[in-house]
Amino acid sequence: MEPDVSIETSCMIRIAVLPIGDVPSTLLRDYHSMLLRHCTIPLSTISSFYTEHQKSPFAHQPWETGSLRFKFVLGGAPPSPWEDFQPHRKILGVIGICHCPSSPDLDLVIDQFNAAWRGCSSVLVQRCFAFSPGDSQLEDTKKRENLVLFPPSDRPAQELHLQTMMQDISASLLMEFEKWVLQAESAGTILKTPLDSQATLSSEEVIKAKKRRLARAQKTIGDYCLLAGSPVDANAHYSTALELARLTADYFWYAGALEGSVCALLVDRMGQKDIAIEDEVRYRYNSVIVHYRKSFIQENAQRVSPLTFELEATLKLARFLCRRELAKEVAELLTSAADGAKSLIDASDKLILFVEIARLFGTLGYQRKAAFFSRQVAQLYLQQENRFAAISAMQVLAMTTKAYRVQSRTSISKQSLSDETETGHVDSGKMHHQSVVSLFESQWSTLQMVVLREILLSAVRAGDPLAAWSAAARLLRSYYPLITPAGQNGLARALTNSAERLPSGTRCADPALPFIRLYSFPLHPSQMDIVKRNPAREDWWAGSAPSGPFIYTPFSKGESNDNSKQELIWIVGEPVQVFVELANPCGFDLSVDSIYLSVQSGNFDAFPLSVDLPPNSSQVITLSGIPTSIGPVVIRGCTVHCFGVITEHRFKDVDNLLLGAAQGLVLSDPFRCCGSPRLRSVSVPSISVIPPLPLLVSHVVGGDGAIILYEGEIRDVWINLANAGTVPIEQVHISLSGKNQDSVISIAYENLKSALPLKPGAEVTIPVTLKGWRLFLGESDTAAGKNAFGSMGRTLKDGSSPSLLIHYAGPLGDAQDIETNKSSVPPGRRLIVPLQICVLQGLSFVKARLLSMEIPAHVGESPSSLANMDSKPFGEAVGYSKIDRLVKIDPFRGSWGLRFLELELSNPTDVVFDISVSVQLEKSGNEDNLSVDCAAEYGYPKTRIDRDHFARVLIPLEHFKLPFLDGSIFSKDLQSDGSTAGRNSNFSERNTKAELNASIKNLISRIKVQWQSGRNSSGELNCKDAIQAALQSSVMDVLLPDPLTFGFRLARNGSENAAKLDLPKESDTSIHHIASKNSVIAHEMTPFEVLVRNNTKETIKMNLSVTCRDVAGANSIEGAKATVIWAGVLSGITMEVPPLEETKHGFSLYFLVPGEYTLVAAAVIDDANDVLRARAKSESSDEPIFCRGPPFHVHVNGTA
Repeated sequence: MEPDVSIETSCMIRIAVLPIGDVPSTLLRDYHSMLLRHCTIPLSTISSFYTEHQKSPFAHQPWETGSLRFKFVLGGAPPSPWEDFQPHRKILGVIGICHCPSSPDLDLVIDQFNAAWRGCSSVLVQRCFAFSPGDSQLEDTKKRENLVLFPPSDRPAQELHLQTMMQDISASLLMEFEKWVLQAESAGTILKTPLDSQATLSSEEVIKAKKRRLARAQKTIGDYCLLAGSPVDANAHYSTALELARLTADYFWYAGALEGSVCALLVDRMGQKDIAIEDEVRYRYNSVIVHYRKSFIQENAQRVSPLTFELEATLKLARFLCRRELAKEVAELLTSAADGAKSLIDASDKLILFVEIARLFGTLGYQRKAAFFSRQVAQLYLQQENRFAAISAMQVLAMTTKAYRVQSRTSISKQSLSDETETGHVDSGKMHHQSVVSLFESQWSTLQMVVLREILLSAVRAGDPLAAWSAAARLLRSYYPLITPAGQNGLARALTNSAERLPSGTRCADPALPFIRLYSFPLHPSQMDIVKRNPAREDWWAGSAPSGPFIYTPFSKGESNDNSKQELIWIVGEPVQVFVELANPCGFDLSVDSIYLSVQSGNFDAFPLSVDLPPNSSQVITLSGIPTSIGPVVIRGCTVHCFGVITEHRFKDVDNLLLGAAQGLVLSDPFRCCGSPRLRSVSVPSISVIPPLPLLVSHVVGGDGAIILYEGEIRDVWINLANAGTVPIEQVHISLSGKNQDSVISIAYENLKSALPLKPGAEVTIPVTLKGWRLFLGESDTAAGKNAFGSMGRTLKDGSSPSLLIHYAGPLGDAQDIETNKSSVPPGRRLIVPLQICVLQGLSFVKARLLSMEIPAHVGESPSSLANMDSKPFGEAVGYSKIDRLVKIDPFRGSWGLRFLELELSNPTDVVFDISVSVQLEKSGNEDNLSVDCAAEYGYPKTRIDRDHFARVLIPLEHFKLPFLDGSIFSKDLQSDGSTAGRNSNFSERNTKAELNASIKNLISRIKVQWQSGRNSSGELNCKDAIQAALQSSVMDVLLPDPLTFGFRLARNGSENAAKLDLPKESDTSIHHIASKNSVIAHEMTPFEVLVRNNTKETIKMNLSVTCRDVAGANSIEGAKATVIWAGVLSGITMEVPPLEETKHGFSLYFLVPGEYTLVAAAVIDDANDVLRARAKSESSDEPIFCRGPPFHVHVNGTA
């Protein structure tokens, strides 16, 4: 069998192209390609070379439309035993190719050429083309037969010269054909084939053979007519041959003549095809196939068989009909031919048959059928134990990889994978699955493995280590789940062995292990945030909040969350990082010599990294690099040096693989096999590199750890800022963000501003004053619990510390460029300096409560500091000393009293605290104002609290009494008509507390509890909430004075220098004064005065009464056992006291028995107003308001 046969093959003249002498292979291929352009020579072009010696036997030669067709066989071909049967199999011409610079001796060239062509007996015409002759060779006048020199010239001139020579050869062949036909017609010829019997013929067989000789001669003449380009003459001879062959039952030659007639038909129609011609060709060739089958002789089956001609005829018909519309018919023909391969004897015939079948199936688009027969071809090659056959097998198998989806990357076109799947037509008539995963199909896994193993075996035999490495890499990477650990180790050894035979640095398009996928693009550190710059505004950073390295952020307003909008900004000269995950799903240790990012744009320097992966493991690594110039950066994947070969692992391929695993198209997910969690697909953003920018870096002097502060502690922290970039900083602004911004008291911004411009490498240090904030209840409990276990007790939570926002930028650039193109303004940057403040619980409140202390109150005759009290307002007369401000009379216990707010504090830390309390006092400036500026500040002795101990701090509260009781305090509950809207509630204490909230806050704000620990640690304790909680239950009694206050004094000899007891504020927390102790003597009439002060702004009418009781509490004035005689009025005293003034009433007492006595003043207020009822908490408007003063102790001495 012959390859590449068609119906038109019968009209092609075979010419052998032989290299003469030393001809470089590249030049030989070039010269051969020049010859291929002249496969068809029109008859009209050879008339000048044609000479008619006698009348041509080609009576119907189409000189105007006909042509001679050539088939150039490079290197020639061995003679065929079937040359008599089909003359087109003969080598009818020889063209020698000589390269004169390589073969300077032309005589030797001619000798070699003559020896070459004389080896072929069928040659009719021979020429030797000598290209590029030298000057000496051109000047050689010696005439050499059949040698044609092609002088050096340009390519068009050489092609024109070659075309002329081919026309000469065509004319010579035509004249030789005429001679042969004339000789065959006159003398006849004997034509034999291997099918003819070699035995002695009987007389009948001799007669039959003579008749067959005539038919065969006519058929052969017809063949030469076809070669001469005269289809009409050929058809006439074929018709005669068919009639004679039918009569002699010469089926084999009958089929040959019929086959020639079909070729003559097509040549006559000059390649035109229509349905009629197609049907005629189909009909005739079916008859050809049948007659070739009839010519089969059983006794010749072991020696020679016409089966090859039958199969060739089948292939010719299939090639003629080969198009999509007739795909089914052609497939049946090819299937029939494939079945006939079982009966072929010669392996080369099988090889050619399978090659032709594979080609035709490929032409139809049946890629997998074509791949199947290509594998049959490869197996035939592999049966031959030689290197060249292995190379052929490897090349054939490489053509099948696309159909089996195991092709090498070098053979994959640049078209998208979806387009690639549409090129093939599936056997069942359906298109391939339009999946993004086209390199893997699980249902073909076994067959794919077989194909790759065959490629690996053929590559090893062919001595191609790179092809072997590629096949082993694809086999291991794609089908590791189906390969045993021993097989995986074998493939790893094959990779290593192949790499040892390759030069260092060899690259392969097919990656092996590990699997690499993009893990994430880490956000830039806070120093690298980029901010758009508006040069028209002083606050150039405003309106363009930074979003890290991504221009798009899902939190921006008015934009959808579309990953395709992500754009990553990198800066020239600044290192960047990318996280990738590696997986080794195989059962051996994998050593990656180097791995680095694969950047297509060329403006990025990647840093290599070596990794060792244990069996069945995955690992996330950081790959880094530096952008070198502005422009886009395209990261396709990673470049890996593993198993001795450098490969490129693309992220897209692994993404397709993982998507295929999710769709069930891939055997398994290598990352899931290694225990890696399922990761969402991370796409590579659009990366652009911008010119260099300044880079400000910061660190806290003394260490970047947490700044440990106790609650309320104030401390300075020094922050060092340095310009680590290559561009100076010219603009800078500092602001605050985050929680607890109040903890930053001050920032020395001027220090930074004065250092501008901050040149590259320069640094500046700025102080920041911090104050520890107050911990909430949950944080305090957590801190206390941690301290119990000896921990530091940090209460720092994520996001609880403030941060410094430093916006900075470099030079603006050329002003003209900025005006013309605003986008050319270099952006600024934002540095986030988190103040890692860890607030520890310092002093903690345990509880707060109100305390009272009792001191006995006595009266005497010595002069007192209240001598001039009448000339002073009542509120001033009692405020000259600390004790005067603190002491008061308890109306129920008859004693002096002090009221304190006690704060119980706990120190859970390991340091000692010194507590100091200071109180700011307010003094009444006039009767119309509640308070004026601070008059004094009282300090109290420090209290020390050791670690893990408790202490109590007392805060006096008497200083905060209001100087008078005003109705405006309850104005919210008073209506415009003067009536009370809340009579049913009688001005409840709950409403009263709400009205006095401002006064309570003022009271609390004047109390300061400060602490100090060591030399540098100090702060202020926040006690507002504790004081407010303690005062909440008795706020009315603490803050508001009584409507009336009572006092007693001695009035001897009418002198006003008597002792007075003052109760100006309220019954249980008032201020008291202790008079000097002058003795009262029994049996003497002692004058007394009772003093009543009105603490409201309205006149009060009342009935006053005075009572004297003895030590047992019995009334000493009334009754049968009275021990005191009085002079004056002690009950039913009607008085009217003006607003904010006092009134006195005199009386005298005569004590009959010495001892201890108590004076008590009481009053019933007539027509009390709403203010008095609210203060007295009266629920009924008819209920009288009763006021009683504090008990006053009198010590009566007996007479001598």
